[in-house]
Amino acid sequence: MDRNRLFWASRRGMLELDLILLPFLDQVYPDLGDEDKQRYQRLLDSEDQDLFAWFLRREDPSDPELLKIVQIIRDTRANIRL
Repeated sequence: MDRNRLFWASRRGMLELDLILLPFLDQVYPDLGDEDKQRYQRLLDSEDQDLFAWFLRREDPSDPELLKIVQIIRDTRANIRL
């Protein structure tokens, strides 16, 4: 997926998700390995309410592949500049 499509797919219906996903896309995504980039792209197919619960650590994705990218986002969130 090209950068513009990723940007628009990362823009969600919730400001809270935009504040997590857009800085991640800008600052962390470019340095991810190909497998993690594919996981991120799959993650974008998830529902907003699921993403919100996962990023706030209220739940974990049942799919272990999605859990890997969610964990990367959780772990890097503190180091991202808004």
